[in-house]
Amino acid sequence: MMAPAEDALWLTEETSAQELRAAMPDLRAAVRRRHFRAYSARLAIVGVVAFVLGFFVFLWLLPAEEVELDRNADGIVVLTGGTSRITDALELLAARRGKRLLITGVNPGTTTADIAHQFADYGKILACCVDLDYSAINTLGNAVETRRWAIDRGFLSLIVVTSAYHMPRALAEISHQLPNVAVIPFPVVSDRLRIEPWWSNGATTKLVLSEYFKYLFAKVRMPFDSVAATSGDNRLSDAHQTH
Repeated sequence: MMAPAEDALWLTEETSAQELRAAMPDLRAAVRRRHFRAYSARLAIVGVVAFVLGFFVFLWLLPAEEVELDRNADGIVVLTGGTSRITDALELLAARRGKRLLITGVNPGTTTADIAHQFADYGKILACCVDLDYSAINTLGNAVETRRWAIDRGFLSLIVVTSAYHMPRALAEISHQLPNVAVIPFPVVSDRLRIEPWWSNGATTKLVLSEYFKYLFAKVRMPFDSVAATSGDNRLSDAHQTH
């Protein structure tokens, strides 16, 4: 027969074991939460570092000066958003840097005659060699309409004219839509970006950061886009083989 002291000890040990078993799920949950917080913290640090490094890469991609083209192209594309962009694109067309010019993102109420009135020196080339796109409302739309235009024309190379801060995203979108077409940047550098650092002016800082966020979003979105191999892409491939 068990002595009272031994009986009390056995009951105490049994109770402790039961309490330990009951506490195990809570202990496991606490360990999982601790691991999750540590993992989340490391992931957040990696994300911040990647974001900062990506921003510096984006700044490096921003053209600081307008370029001298070392080659011509089949076509010229200008994304609307500033009068100087269209001026530069028309100058390139007049210099026969490309066969035709696409102005993409034009206001639906604007006609070729309206543009000719604004750019009187280019009336003749506007009448013969300029196409207007009224469909695009953003950079992705610009790229999609550029793709249709290039395929319809059988163009294998394009000069892209847009603002310097907008150029990385424009090139990314157009290259994604037309992976088999050579894309040549012709950035329009504003006086503000040329004269003063981007961080010295609040409006410029906001503009550059906004464009960086849009660029990141575009790069994340692109792998999920379905730019399928269509008959148009096959036409471009055939054109490549012919050349």
